[in-house]
Amino acid sequence: MESTKVVFTGHARGEVQLFSDEAQIGKMDLAMTGGRLKVFHTEVDKGFEGRGFAKLLLAELVGYAREKDLKIIPLCPYVNAQFHRHPLEYEDVWSKDWHQ
Repeated sequence: MESTKVVFTGHARGEVQLFSDEAQIGKMDLAMTGGRLKVFHTEVDKGFEGRGFAKLLLAELVGYAREKDLKIIPLCPYVNAQFHRHPLEYEDVWSKDWHQ
């Protein structure tokens, strides 16, 4: 069974971690800066690709941001693509003015 969780591993650095049967099979690299979550990279182990697990990581990230009233800066190509494909779904957490 798959599970996800947000873990901060150091000062303002963290991950959304994805587990399958107690083994970590994916992650999203994060940093917290000024009330915003920067997402740098999404990764799922090769043996688990194509099963929608990146979407599980994204769902955990977005749920965490909503719960904590944070905005997301989508530097990760996967997250950025999902935000652009589904702008209404992520509008409340998407920090569109991050480059200014």
